[in-house]
Amino acid sequence: MDNASTKAARTRRYIIEKTAGVFNTKGFAGTSMSDLTAVTGLTKGSIYGNFENKEAVAAAVFDHNYGEVVKLVNRRMEKETTYYGKLMVYAGAYGDFIRKGYPKGGCPVLNTAVEADDTNDVLKVRAAQAIAGWKKSIESLIKGGMAAGEFRPGLDPAQLALAMIALIEGGVMIAKVTDTPAHLNKVLKTLEWMLGEMRL
Repeated sequence: MDNASTKAARTRRYIIEKTAGVFNTKGFAGTSMSDLTAVTGLTKGSIYGNFENKEAVAAAVFDHNYGEVVKLVNRRMEKETTYYGKLMVYAGAYGDFIRKGYPKGGCPVLNTAVEADDTNDVLKVRAAQAIAGWKKSIESLIKGGMAAGEFRPGLDPAQLALAMIALIEGGVMIAKVTDTPAHLNKVLKTLEWMLGEMRL
């Protein structure tokens, strides 16, 4: 890789990291070019020299923000030795996101899905892909738990995965819109009960 390519990659990474919290807090529509130039210290021309348009920056930022969430969850899962423990990581991680304010602006999947469902196909597809990947990961853990004799046989992994995602994202949404983190705690208790019911 030549120096120009390396510099361009570094600049793109810088723009993504600096604007990650802005997009995740204000959303695509609420984020202006002046917001991007202010937070990066770069000119509009410099930003557009590295990204085709604001939508391209937002898409790259979504990938970054969601990737950070996935890395955090995976690091916690690596410490767990049971499938139940691995699934419970989701409850603990998303509870911490609300309590600790990370990532800035909250869950990027929820934020992007709510804003983009009827207004931005590019971001809608990104959020849909994230949910599909999340669902697949949960299904895999449930299937692994059944195969290992940890979970009851005959469970429907797809149904349970969707229920988990709905509980978590719904709980995050309720907690944020009401400014009441305790609401998420109650929802996560329901998730904990649901996972407990799956065990042998």
